[in-house]
Amino acid sequence: MVGTAIAGQKLQVSSILNAPLLQYLITRSTSFGRPGAGPAIAISFILVAVVCGFASVCYAELAAMIPIAGSAYTYTYATMGELIAWIIGWDLILEYAVSNMAVSVGFSAHVVDLLDWFGWHPDPKWISPAYLPSGLPDLQGNMIYGPGWHFGFNWPAFIIVMLLTVILVRGIKESAETNNIMVLLKIVAILVFVGFASRFIKPANWHPFAPNGWPGILTGGSIVFFTYIGFDSVSTAAEECKNPQRDLPRGIIATLVVCTILYIAVVVVLTGLVPWQTLMDDAAPVVNTMKKLHFGGVRLVVLCGALMGMISSLLVFQLGQARVWFAMSRDGLLPRIFGRVHPRFQTPDFSTWLAGFVVGIPAGLLDIGTLADLSNIGTLFAFALVGGGVLILRYREPDRPRAFRAPGGPLAPVITIITCVLLMAGLPIMNWIRFFAWLVIGLVIYYFYGRRKSTLRKSAAAE
Repeated sequence: MVGTAIAGQKLQVSSILNAPLLQYLITRSTSFGRPGAGPAIAISFILVAVVCGFASVCYAELAAMIPIAGSAYTYTYATMGELIAWIIGWDLILEYAVSNMAVSVGFSAHVVDLLDWFGWHPDPKWISPAYLPSGLPDLQGNMIYGPGWHFGFNWPAFIIVMLLTVILVRGIKESAETNNIMVLLKIVAILVFVGFASRFIKPANWHPFAPNGWPGILTGGSIVFFTYIGFDSVSTAAEECKNPQRDLPRGIIATLVVCTILYIAVVVVLTGLVPWQTLMDDAAPVVNTMKKLHFGGVRLVVLCGALMGMISSLLVFQLGQARVWFAMSRDGLLPRIFGRVHPRFQTPDFSTWLAGFVVGIPAGLLDIGTLADLSNIGTLFAFALVGGGVLILRYREPDRPRAFRAPGGPLAPVITIITCVLLMAGLPIMNWIRFFAWLVIGLVIYYFYGRRKSTLRKSAAAE
């Protein structure tokens, strides 16, 4: 995703569906792809960090007021009612599932790179999905399989998802300890890359700094937004925090600040090492740049750090997925079995296992990296509704105690809503179509099941 954000994306056929929504509404033009930000990708990260910064303080305020599992779903339920809560819960299911699939497929690609570093080249059929070879790039095309469909299964993607599922079923303490170790290793790898590679920067590679101007910067921001998905997942485990009013705001804001600093450091060094145009369609730009420059030892460190980073992301997404299902089940919007708690580990075991298989099997069979934009639009939609929830509670219950209050009065939630809508407008029209199709499916399920089984409606009827 970072490679596409920097160098852009070119398609063979121009189409309205490929055009960013805002671009089409203004110019009525079709698109052969999306412009890249170039070295100005650093500004894209700063822009997205500002958006997420305002969203994070909104999350922090609601998390401190409503320390219940479910994240944006729970906050929306408490402020906007059941129907909107169902929509956002259904949206979060999409966000976490697609994000998890995309990251697990990326994890598999890095495992292949790691094996390549050691000189081992496994059979592509067991590290790749099933696909029509002639429709994919050369190394995944006819030269490997020949023409026609061939079955393959991405075992590294499936195995890592299921291993993390086992860890999550065993409990939040074990999950947190595992995640802390992986995050520490990831940070060490990033610092090694930045410290070593910064000595080989060529300032000429930073010129022109913004080759595609603001359209490229905004498009880059809408793409790299995917890398920020996760800080909101902290609030899905609110009930498992010892002091949620204190810990959740700190955890959300600290996560965002640290990630932003590290992201900017990496892309500044990366775009200084090689011409930004060479990063187009590169699924692993940092690792592949190390390979091109023959930085063998550093490449190994970066590879291991990238793997640790993706594992920690998978852990967070998987955690969030199960907790959202758990919260929706408790409200009667999903079958009661989704809310089942393991008698020993006290975790939502059914939801966790189901999330593992729902993510692991498609990740093994499909190439879903291109669906990251779909995860972005779902997350931005959730952020906008959280901002709306803060505004509603500010005016509906102004005197309600708040352990944490987003600074600036209504400024933070208003800016959150506006900026999220603008970033959503920078995504291709096709993603809007897919997103609304998913919401329609969710509304049908709500009408025929959730509305009738709703705990809230049953309580109202009893009164």
